[in-house]
Amino acid sequence: MTNEANKAIDANSITIDGETVPFDAGQTIMDAALAVKIYIPHLCHYPGLTPAGNCRLCMVEANGKSVAACVTQAQSGQQVSSNTPELNAARLSITQMLFVEGNHICPSCEKSGNCRLQAMGYYLGMLEEHFHQFNPRREIDASHSTVLLDRDRCILCDLCVRASRDVDKKNVFAIAGRGIHARLIVNTASGKLGDSNIEAKDLAAKICPVGAILIRERSFDSPVAERIYDRQSISDTAMTEHVPRKEDDRG
Repeated sequence: MTNEANKAIDANSITIDGETVPFDAGQTIMDAALAVKIYIPHLCHYPGLTPAGNCRLCMVEANGKSVAACVTQAQSGQQVSSNTPELNAARLSITQMLFVEGNHICPSCEKSGNCRLQAMGYYLGMLEEHFHQFNPRREIDASHSTVLLDRDRCILCDLCVRASRDVDKKNVFAIAGRGIHARLIVNTASGKLGDSNIEAKDLAAKICPVGAILIRERSFDSPVAERIYDRQSISDTAMTEHVPRKEDDRG
């Protein structure tokens, strides 16, 4: 290989936790990391969807500055730290806060074993919720014939918002309000899911990382020990995610 070729490779690489990682123009730190199977914890990132940087679990140190890996473009020569005790402690605190901010009762939740929030807790070694429970009272919307919306479990990742807007082309969901008043809403005159055009086959109906959006009449269809995170860690599944084709109806 010529010196010019070596220089070209060096010019299109970053370092993540001491490992040299190549990147393509326009790729984010997250994109580059996942491409070489380096896991950076995340809940609101999904390949193929416009990144939003909502959950903040993917915060890394890039050249000494704290940035969200999912929205920060890779730049030649970046020195990135991700898997450090300090960053993982911050991620653990965020995860603990997400648990107490909503109503997440894993033993009775049909999403248990398939829930990314629960899997993140396992990945980060979460043994307790640590913070006081908010115990919010939020509306459950059972107005749709095939899709149920349980806002008690919503973590405001806005994956359903982006999936419905960018992939399904239906714009069913939105986030309204700010801070502790932020909430998931349905873009219909009534505000009811039953008056929307969402379908069980839509990506927005399947992409929820917790149990806030569920396909009806499919409760507990995967037995214990055969659910996603019973078999794989969240770091493993992150390497195989994809945006299903429209005709890929897994609902």
